[in-house]
Amino acid sequence: MLPALPAFDLDPFQGSPFPALDWDGPDLLGCKPTSVTSSSGSDDPNGPPEKPASEESKCVASERKRRRMISNRESARRSRMRKQRHLENLRNQVNLFRVENRELKNALHFLLHHFNLLRTQNDCLRSERTLLRQKLDNINQFLLLQQLQPFSSAWLTE
Repeated sequence: MLPALPAFDLDPFQGSPFPALDWDGPDLLGCKPTSVTSSSGSDDPNGPPEKPASEESKCVASERKRRRMISNRESARRSRMRKQRHLENLRNQVNLFRVENRELKNALHFLLHHFNLLRTQNDCLRSERTLLRQKLDNINQFLLLQQLQPFSSAWLTE
């Protein structure tokens, strides 16, 4: 048979519904900090009994260990936060670079299209220049023949 579980009062104003999980201080390793009293101090039977020196040194060591654990946890939390900020900055940079890359690609496509149009126009103009040069050469030859014709007819009549 299963043991009966205690009923928890879930009233939020009555404290924690899980009293075993409450933590009121540095009693992590079974050692509560005590104030140091002199051996000539009180003989109060209700006061805390004095601990031997080795137990006090264990408490001091456990307190240091507890503080070191808390410090390490805080350091790890700060490190995770720095890493998260760094990753977020890298993601932002990636997004900016993607936008810039897209803009540069669009500008490149525009320039390539404009370049192709200009090359086509240039090819047309070169073809037209070649045709006009041939016509000019033909006209010059015709004019030269007309100028030489009186001389050639004079040779033929002689």
